[in-house]
Amino acid sequence: MTMVDFDLPDTMALRPSRRPPVGNSEFRAAMAGMASNVCVVAARRGDERVGRTVTAVLSLSANPPAVLVSIDIVSRLADIIIKTGGFSLAMLATGQDDIADAFAGKLQTSDRFSVGQWGRWPSGQPQLHGAVTAFDCDVIGAMETGTHVLFAGAVVEAETTTDRTPLIWQRHGYHGLAPFGGG
Repeated sequence: MTMVDFDLPDTMALRPSRRPPVGNSEFRAAMAGMASNVCVVAARRGDERVGRTVTAVLSLSANPPAVLVSIDIVSRLADIIIKTGGFSLAMLATGQDDIADAFAGKLQTSDRFSVGQWGRWPSGQPQLHGAVTAFDCDVIGAMETGTHVLFAGAVVEAETTTDRTPLIWQRHGYHGLAPFGGG
């Protein structure tokens, strides 16, 4: 694997709102209503693999094919992504709640990859088999936002299936979708 050395750009300049923001508990309650795909972002450096369950993922562009992920800036995952210049992303399928829970912290970091079927992308990044969609990404940009780093990843490998439905997180719980055309 090629090691990439780059510095994070300056932080995103956030200025105070003109009006008082809502309180933290009100914001959290409101955001709980947002339904999001449950994903695992993972990275590997040498023999060390780390990963985390995330819902802060979005399609960034079609040209180049790219996604944006938000990772806690003080996490080992952010550190490895910065040092290697790559990460993998797996959009979990209904029934993969155990994987989501493991990578959300219900298992120790060293035990997380024992849940699910894991392989490696040609880049060496972790590859989850059985996900709705899985990507291998090269970092093409990053921006610090204070507590998190937004990583833009060019999708260099992709694997997707049409026979699985995505695992969704909403109102503090996992949900599935009805199969397409079923209803």
